[in-house]
Amino acid sequence: MKEDLWKNFHIQLSAHYVVILAMCMADYGLLLLLNKHLPYSKNIFLRIMADIVGISAICLMLLWIFNLLIYNVFLVPEEGLPPFIVKFAFAMTTNVPILLVFELIHYFQSEQKAIADSEKAKRKILLFQHETLRSQINPHFLFNSLNVLSSLIYINPDNANKFTKALSKTYRYVLSLSQQPLVFVSEELDALDSYVYLMRTRFEDSFTFQIDRISDGERNKIVPLTLQLLIENAFKHNVATEESLLNIKITIDSDYITVENNIQPSSSADKGGIGLKYITKQYRIYAKEVTVKQTEGLFIVKIPYI
Repeated sequence: MKEDLWKNFHIQLSAHYVVILAMCMADYGLLLLLNKHLPYSKNIFLRIMADIVGISAICLMLLWIFNLLIYNVFLVPEEGLPPFIVKFAFAMTTNVPILLVFELIHYFQSEQKAIADSEKAKRKILLFQHETLRSQINPHFLFNSLNVLSSLIYINPDNANKFTKALSKTYRYVLSLSQQPLVFVSEELDALDSYVYLMRTRFEDSFTFQIDRISDGERNKIVPLTLQLLIENAFKHNVATEESLLNIKITIDSDYITVENNIQPSSSADKGGIGLKYITKQYRIYAKEVTVKQTEGLFIVKIPYI
């Protein structure tokens, strides 16, 4: 073999690169498998042990394949060749750096993806806040509010003053959300009082509103204006009259906030606005799912805490 080393150098070099290529392919497959079933975030110690076991198995498998080719296919004599343990040690010292390079590449790609996802999430939140603000200041909402206020000024100046303060508080809350991607449930409920007062003044005795506190969840956080938009959604898609009351109920428990209303479809329901699908998208940014159920008589939305 020593005499034929330089004569068959191209064969030796080609065989070397075949081994390296096979190791790279096997290590990449191992990396994909472990990232899917045993990522570092799950258990670092088990992941490292799985890496060691994986590259050992790869080396043993490749050595068995190449020994089979060398000794049984090409009929190269074993004399003068290194023993199995030496070849295994050489394979391990070659394979470990390959896997480390793949791990580093995957780590930096994951970091870049995390940064990109974070920026994307921030843009989505800003877009959500912009759309929400635009929805609240749209001419239709403002016209209805000013129309109610105009009537109250002549009929009941005291209520007109209260209505103006509630309207001001609602807009102030919306404007304050530019730097708050999340708010406490207690803050949301406090702002909701003003919005419900506006709706109460506008629709009078055409709806009922109830908050049921099963457990203390007010220190948890949710996406801003979630509750207000769900109540707005109920008014938008249902009839609310004294003969057909719209019943809205909010239940606060340890895991969810549930908003439900009876179904009384309105033929002139406005299909525009940000709607329920936008709320669902916002919670998906935080890997949370909004549960929507519709029974024969109830429309139910369950909002998870973040």
